[in-house]
Amino acid sequence: MSDQKNQIYEGLFLFPQAAASNLQHAVDHVTELLSRAKADVISLGRWDERRLAYEIKGNKRGVYFLAYFRCPGENLTGLERDCNLSEHLLRSLVTRAEHVPAEVVEAAEGRAKIADEIKLRGEADTTTGRATATVTTATTAPPAAAPAAAPPETAATPETAATPETPAVTESS
Repeated sequence: MSDQKNQIYEGLFLFPQAAASNLQHAVDHVTELLSRAKADVISLGRWDERRLAYEIKGNKRGVYFLAYFRCPGENLTGLERDCNLSEHLLRSLVTRAEHVPAEVVEAAEGRAKIADEIKLRGEADTTTGRATATVTTATTAPPAAAPAAAPPETAATPETAATPETPAVTESS
C-alpha cells in the first residue's frame, strides 16, 4: 500500500511563446509548482514549441514542458489549483504515468538538455550584447527501486488488429 502513496505522474505544462526567450524562468516556475506539492522531480525538459489549435489568452503559439515526478496522490489537488491560478501558465495536464520510459527513470536527461539549451541561449545573448541567463539545475538521486519497463505488446488485440478500411459515406445535396 505504501507504493500507492508516491506514484509517478506525468505533467505537461503549456507556456506562452514568450517563455521560449527565457527558458530558465519557465523551468524555475514548474519546479516551484512541483516543490509546493512535495513532488520529487525525476525529469523535466522542454518538449516542443508549437502552433496552438486555438487561441488561448491571446496566444497562437506555445512552449510545452514535460515533467515526470513522484508525488503523494493527496497533493495533486493543490498542484492543479496552483497551476490554474498561475499567471505564467496557459494550460497544464497531470496524469498518472502508466508506462514511463526507462531512460527517463534512469537518468534525468531532460534536465541536461534544457540546461544546455539555456546555456547556449545565454552565450548567444552575450554575442548580441544582451544580459546572460544563469543556469541552475537540481539533481535528484535515482529511485531506489525503479519499475521495470514493460515489454512492447507484440500480439495483435482487437484494437490493434488490422481491419480493412471502409469508404466514407457522404451525402450529396
